[in-house]
Amino acid sequence: MKRLPKNVYRVVINAPIEKVWKELTKQDGLCSHFFNARLDTPGLQVDAPVRMRSKDGKYTSVVGEVLEWDPPYTYSHSFKFTNLDDPYCKVTYKLKEVEGGTEFTLINENVPAGTKTADYMDQGGTFITETLKAVVETGRPTFKQRLLLSVIGMTAFMTPKVCLSENWPFDKKGDYNDADFQPSEQED
Repeated sequence: MKRLPKNVYRVVINAPIEKVWKELTKQDGLCSHFFNARLDTPGLQVDAPVRMRSKDGKYTSVVGEVLEWDPPYTYSHSFKFTNLDDPYCKVTYKLKEVEGGTEFTLINENVPAGTKTADYMDQGGTFITETLKAVVETGRPTFKQRLLLSVIGMTAFMTPKVCLSENWPFDKKGDYNDADFQPSEQED
C-alpha cells in the first residue's frame, strides 16, 4: 500500500513546555484537542497500549502503542481509527522551548494514501494543534472549536458497534512496525 509523505503541523504556544506536555498527555479528563476523547493507558511508556475513549469509556475511537517516550519533548505512538479497516500509521508530538513559549509539532507518518484515515488525519492535524494552543493559553477551546466538539457529542449515538471498548482491550496488539514502512515509496 502506498504511504503518504509526512504531514507536519506546527504552532508556538505561549506557555512553558511543562504546561503544554501536561495538557498533551493528561489522562484525568477529556482532551479537547483530541476531539473530547480521554487518553486511556496502563502507563505512558514505550510499548504501552494507548486508547482514545469516549467520556463514559463505552467507545474507543483510536488505538495504538507508544513507540517513543521522552518527557517533555517527544511522544510517539502507532495510530489506527477503530471504525476503519485501514492499516496503522504513526503520530509524533514534539515540544521544544522557544522564545515566547513552546513550539508544538505534530507529525503524521506512514498514513495509507487514498484512505479515509488520510482524509481524517489531514483534517485533524490542524484541529489538534490549534485546539491544544487555545486550551493551554486560555483554558478552553475557541468558540468554533467548542461548536465542533458539541456536534461530535451530539452524534456519539451513531458510533459503530465495532468501536465498543470491549473490542479494543489493552492486550489486543496492533500490527504496526515502524521498520516495515518507507513513506511515499512502499506499495503492496
